[in-house]
Amino acid sequence: MKLRIALAALALLAVSSPAMAQGDAEKGKTVFKRCQVCHVHDTKTNKVGPHLGDVVGRKAGAVEGFKYSDAMKKKGDEGLVWTEENLASYLKDPKGFVPGNKMVFVGLKKDDEVADVIAYLKSPPEQ
Repeated sequence: MKLRIALAALALLAVSSPAMAQGDAEKGKTVFKRCQVCHVHDTKTNKVGPHLGDVVGRKAGAVEGFKYSDAMKKKGDEGLVWTEENLASYLKDPKGFVPGNKMVFVGLKKDDEVADVIAYLKSPPEQ
């Protein structure tokens, strides 16, 4: 009986984590419109912010030729990689996750929007 309770608790924990939520890439594309002033979902175009077509799995502060804040470069040097979990935390509170970064966006407050944007960023980039 204790084993069943423990397994049920683990299963509940796994599905309740916001980082584990499955997003909808099409909805994420719509939410991403808020980001397009500064970012592009391709692998070569830097604007005010770096390109994001290959951000999932990329080391923070690593886009060649983009001038990052010292705070973001330091996080990358410390080993920060943009996993889904790290992106979720950053998208919710950019200044809290990387204090001193230069992104002015205040963050996405809704978990479903965060999951949708991550799903979009994981989708094939624009060409």
